[in-house]
Amino acid sequence: MKRLALILGIFFSGQGFIYAQSETGSIPSYNVPIIRQKKHEDIDKMQQQLLGSDGKADNSFSFNNDEDASRIATNAVTTKIDWLQYEIETNAGIDNRMKIGYLSGLTAILSHMRTGWLKKEVRPSHFDQIIALYKKLIDVNQKKESLIPFISYFPYDIVYTATLPRIFEENPSYKQIKDILLVKYCTQYPQNTFAALTNYPDAPMADSLIKVAGRQYPQQLYNYAQANNKLSYKIQRITDDQFVKTIVSMARSDNNNGQIYFPFLDNIVKGKITTAQLDAAKDDRYKYYRLLVNTQIDYARRALNGDTAIGFADLTKRLERKAFDDFVDEINGLHESPNAVRFKCLQPLNAQELYYLAVSTYKDNLIYTSSYVSGVYPLMMSKINNRGDSLLVSVTFDHYRKFISQAASYNTLKSFFTTFKSDANARDLMTAFATGLEKSKGLEDGVDVADSYASLYETLPDLAKQMLANIKRNLETNRRSGNQRGIAIYTILSKLFLSANPANNINLTKELGIPPVYTVPFSSLANEKGEVITQMFFYGDEDGKMDFDIFVRTFSGDPKWKVDQSNSKFVVAKTTSGAPVYLYANRPLPNEEDQDYVAQNAMEEYLEKNNLSPTVTFHRGHSYHAMTSVGYVSPTNRVVFMGSCGGFNLIDSILRRSSDAHIISSKQTGYRDINLPFIRIFLENLRNKKDIDWIPFWKEFRAAAHITGMEDYIPPYKNLGALFIKAYKKETGEEDI
Repeated sequence: MKRLALILGIFFSGQGFIYAQSETGSIPSYNVPIIRQKKHEDIDKMQQQLLGSDGKADNSFSFNNDEDASRIATNAVTTKIDWLQYEIETNAGIDNRMKIGYLSGLTAILSHMRTGWLKKEVRPSHFDQIIALYKKLIDVNQKKESLIPFISYFPYDIVYTATLPRIFEENPSYKQIKDILLVKYCTQYPQNTFAALTNYPDAPMADSLIKVAGRQYPQQLYNYAQANNKLSYKIQRITDDQFVKTIVSMARSDNNNGQIYFPFLDNIVKGKITTAQLDAAKDDRYKYYRLLVNTQIDYARRALNGDTAIGFADLTKRLERKAFDDFVDEINGLHESPNAVRFKCLQPLNAQELYYLAVSTYKDNLIYTSSYVSGVYPLMMSKINNRGDSLLVSVTFDHYRKFISQAASYNTLKSFFTTFKSDANARDLMTAFATGLEKSKGLEDGVDVADSYASLYETLPDLAKQMLANIKRNLETNRRSGNQRGIAIYTILSKLFLSANPANNINLTKELGIPPVYTVPFSSLANEKGEVITQMFFYGDEDGKMDFDIFVRTFSGDPKWKVDQSNSKFVVAKTTSGAPVYLYANRPLPNEEDQDYVAQNAMEEYLEKNNLSPTVTFHRGHSYHAMTSVGYVSPTNRVVFMGSCGGFNLIDSILRRSSDAHIISSKQTGYRDINLPFIRIFLENLRNKKDIDWIPFWKEFRAAAHITGMEDYIPPYKNLGALFIKAYKKETGEEDI
């Protein structure tokens, strides 16, 4: 990078600075008047901050372990910025006021690129296009021409960033730019449409955006229609759309039953169910849950015929929530009670309703292993007369991949298949299980298949062999048809499955281009000073306070560590020998007063202010706190230990924030006597500057935490679902912003 050298200092004549050639020798020396010297310094400083935001204080920017993309991004942040500074400063056609505006704008752009990529709002692969577009817009703006033709074909994050400079507010097309940005934003982030329209309710495209987003996110349409603000009035004035009118009527009704009616919206609009029927069932947990299940099966059957019900996703979410709130939470809480007491509430449910209890709460591992194995599963099978094939047919195979993944995980798949009318039915099901993944929306079905294989390989090797053969067959089918998504999915699954057998000598780093699966080098965890910065999150409930006290006592009593408790919001444990390892942990302040957030936020602000980038995150809390901890994971994190339930949403959310993270989670609840040994062994490895080699590490961990529940903890190299997501995004170049 240039780091323009000041070679003559300040001319007292007022001429200003002379900047030397860059290190590449490509940018000529040029004068900078004193009045603009600070603007250039701000740009240079922001370039350094952006380059360092990847966790390494050097003159390059790297992301996603992609050398080519990182090189292009680095060139944009360094050479292209340097040239643009030169061109702005030496362009005689740009007056002093405009030069100040363009240089200030460049600082604003760099600042947003830095915060935006960390928040997944700006793609680093777009850095080059952002700078190129800004350069073009400067040229056009100087001619006082419209900027519109030059922004129309770029995605939102490029256009927004390149048009941030306030100097463009003087351009006659600026108002139209804001309207275009709104449409681009709502197109890129449809889930945020209503939030965006709150600030622009009178936008020209508001009605159209409301109608489109309302069908995608009817719950949001309902919520915003309930408010009493400009956007709500805008929604209420739409009279040419029956769907919107129905939502408005429900939202503005006086009986406050809108949320009860909402999951059945499509059938209400079509006249298949009435609000009177819902009123009769809403206060009975069995009747209301039964209506949810029957509607879910109805919508699933319609979807098979290409007729997707409006609000289907919202119905599924409501069903998941009611399954947990009304039944699973109760049987989980009675885990120490006799089965007759514990599972009494399940007796009135039929097999289909029990099926949805299982799959709805497995998604985030909310159901305990014992709740499933000892309660839901055997009762479900008895109520379907021990005919698993009949069960799947009765629910139109809805969520069947999730169910098979759950059965494999909890070791009930073998017994489930014995209930089929014939072995051929089971084989056909497993063939379908690994087929058609290229047609699925998102990656969740692929994750289910990937996660199932690890369990099948250990418990049902013949079935695992069949699944691998199915994957290879589907790969060839997609190659013949040229389906690139299918080729990517099945290639990755094939290599993941083969890697489960050490005899195959599959190097996933080489084969799939993902970071090492079995090791985490110490060098990737330490910063340029050789320090390892880690963070731990506690929560202010009773268990959290107890865990925090044990944590402080444990490290205070260890001569290899010292604990600084001088801060009222967080403590810092630091090694006294070996590698400098720092563990920042927030105090578990009263959870009911949201003081957890205050303490955690204070800790994060301290880390950011002092340019300390954590590479390891520990979550210490119940599963319902997990997503809060995930919110603090950043792209610099290399290891994330949850110590609580995993599940697709949790893993996917972590990988969206740090694509290189090695994730350790539990299939059930976390245990204090398991979590603490992991943390101690892990930190001791770091103190001794050792690479984390997961296979021997896991053996040592098992020996130290030999209690019931250890079998539910999943090492990173067996977390095939997480590896699948990483590899797919690497292969396809898809990023989440």
